[in-house]
Amino acid sequence: MKKEKVLELLKASGVVAVIRGDNEEQAMKIIESCIKAGIIGIEITFTVPGALKLIEKVAKQYRPEEVLTGAGTVLDPETARAAILAGANFVVSPCLNVDTVKLCNRYQIACMPSAMTIKEVVDCMEAGADIVKIFPGNLFGPQIIKSILGPLPYAQLMPTGGVNAGNAAEWIKAGAVAVGAGSDLTAGANTGDYESIVKIGKEMINAVAQARAKKF
Repeated sequence: MKKEKVLELLKASGVVAVIRGDNEEQAMKIIESCIKAGIIGIEITFTVPGALKLIEKVAKQYRPEEVLTGAGTVLDPETARAAILAGANFVVSPCLNVDTVKLCNRYQIACMPSAMTIKEVVDCMEAGADIVKIFPGNLFGPQIIKSILGPLPYAQLMPTGGVNAGNAAEWIKAGAVAVGAGSDLTAGANTGDYESIVKIGKEMINAVAQARAKKF
């Protein structure tokens, strides 16, 4: 699937699930719960044991129109290339690594490095980022999106960290193109309560959709 279509689908869905887990089995159950909730953006972080194998498994099991398989916590171009070969549709990093962005652009894979300040956002955009991940979002709250969009109204921003069903709408209203959700979405996995992930995921998707409807 072309990068432009991947970005279009990710934005339209509005929610990217950040997958972390103690092992491959637990991570896969989290992924299946998120998909059941209707979330199509699945960011499998490289903190998960066997992450590369898991990326390949999900990419083969689902069509991109159903599930967009992403690689998260990508720190260098070597890891990014391995993820792309495994089938990743997008690459997310907790900071800016210019060589990683260059590699993603070389192979036309959507790339989302992270930033916290205006300068870091500009650095990401100058490097060629498609979307800038604002992380950790809970340090500032939704107001940081408005603050960044003041001088940079064309920035494509996706907050992650502290995003939950209760505040997802506020992030969207502030101008985020999508939101990323990690432990606030997937915490139920720690106690085996995967149905809570489905429930929260649906609530987040609905919150994003309602926030967008009220903007127009």
